[in-house]
Amino acid sequence: MNTFQLEIVTPEAGIFAGDVQSVSVPGTQGGFQVLVNHAPIIATLGKGKMKVVKASGEEVSFSMEDGVIEVLNNKAIVLVEKLLVG
Repeated sequence: MNTFQLEIVTPEAGIFAGDVQSVSVPGTQGGFQVLVNHAPIIATLGKGKMKVVKASGEEVSFSMEDGVIEVLNNKAIVLVEKLLVG
């Protein structure tokens, strides 16, 4: 299965950690999607929706405000100021 590790963290707590098929984020220069074997990147994120497709195929959406994503070696870490499920 084509999955990679994703970790979502806020200043208060870790929100999610696990294997996912994809994550779509609202980049400050435009939204983009991360898939397995994505090139290394560090990007700033703005206000908007983050969509996660878990390894099982289940989709989860979060409303988020300002953050950063780092992708390296099939691991993505998303640091966000504020996150709401839904």
